[in-house]
Amino acid sequence: MANKDYFVHPNALAESEDIGAKTRIWAFAHVMKNVKIGEDCNLCDYVFVESGVTIGNRVTVKNGISIWDGVTIEDDVFLGPYCVLTNDMLPRSKAHHAEYSKTLIKKGASIGANATILCGITLGRYCMVGAGAVVTKSIPDFALVTGNPARVKYWISKKGGKLNFNKEGIASDNSGNKYKLHNNKEDQSKSYVTEI
Repeated sequence: MANKDYFVHPNALAESEDIGAKTRIWAFAHVMKNVKIGEDCNLCDYVFVESGVTIGNRVTVKNGISIWDGVTIEDDVFLGPYCVLTNDMLPRSKAHHAEYSKTLIKKGASIGANATILCGITLGRYCMVGAGAVVTKSIPDFALVTGNPARVKYWISKKGGKLNFNKEGIASDNSGNKYKLHNNKEDQSKSYVTEI
């Protein structure tokens, strides 16, 4: 264990050797073998990471979260306390699958405390899931979703501020980033935002 450039609390178990520099794994966390964790991540108390998971750089995983095989987390993601990730749409005791449903959490996404994310979906770039939401389908980039089932409430910037679009469907944030709303007037659930 000497000369490692990441921190593992004495009361944590880190079986993986693929852990990036400056990552911190706190008390009572368990990281299994065949897990890839990037640099400068923070895995808080009572986190469990199953074999087959990939976690990017600068990811924050707050207390009491289990991350299951089939979940991929990109850079700069925030997982709020006790949020729930899943990997099996038809769970049964003693049922072992050759492969589990894939869930992708894209760069910059944030998941609020106690939210539940069903498997087999994608959470878009810089999206935000409100506390306690139940996410049953993929979320577009820059969307803030709340409720059960979760629905788009409004669109947000990279830093999480609400975007206000002009008549041409253009918005900007305090950092000078610009966004375009592609509004589907017939079906609002198919609207989306891109960075320009």
